[in-house]
Amino acid sequence: MAFQPSKLGTKEHWDKVYEEELANFKEIGDEGEIWFGEESVDKMVEWTEENLPPSDDLSILEIGSGNGTLLFALAEAGYSQKVLSGIDYSPDAVNLSQAIAATREMNTIQFNVCNFLAEDTPTLPKMAGSTLEAWDLLLDKGTYDAIGLGVKDDEGKSPAAKYPARAARLMKPGGFFLITSCNFTEDELKTAFSACDTGLQYHSRIQHPTFSYGGKSGSIVSTVAFQKKSQIQM
Repeated sequence: MAFQPSKLGTKEHWDKVYEEELANFKEIGDEGEIWFGEESVDKMVEWTEENLPPSDDLSILEIGSGNGTLLFALAEAGYSQKVLSGIDYSPDAVNLSQAIAATREMNTIQFNVCNFLAEDTPTLPKMAGSTLEAWDLLLDKGTYDAIGLGVKDDEGKSPAAKYPARAARLMKPGGFFLITSCNFTEDELKTAFSACDTGLQYHSRIQHPTFSYGGKSGSIVSTVAFQKKSQIQM
């Protein structure tokens, strides 16, 4: 699906959102919005528990971690804070997540400012500086949606076109990518991320509540998991 550029796809918008959320947290302790609601967070945590049970050997990265809700939920589910990392291109999103982490005594979760499409992703201390094929699990809850609303390039391509290959290059062979989206259907996600040059293949899906309209049924939110092939087939 092709989307027209929107302010939701601009860094300026998200900088303003998180500046306000950080101010609210400091003033009244409000941790900010939970994108797609608590149920979607719970479902992503449950999927992770079933497919990658807690282990100190794991490395988990959330792309566009916002206020850190998903990573905090994983820590509460028993995942070591030392295996959890979040990146966001908005400095105040990182400031907010770090401030919340301090109140929850989860300071060892790593949060860094990083533009995923343009910069190398900071790794965990235990990963010895490796930047490629380093992560067991990548998570995305709404970030691909926002990127898809960014300004198109001179060829008319959305910045989201760069996302699947950049995600795949960070994943270990056999690693997973779990994405929740409200702008893209399950089939659209499969088409984008299962392209042959990514080395990713469809693994599973999370069922969300469905609705019916005009004789068709569907979900407002789609969550799909992909796995990186151990060896890319030529």
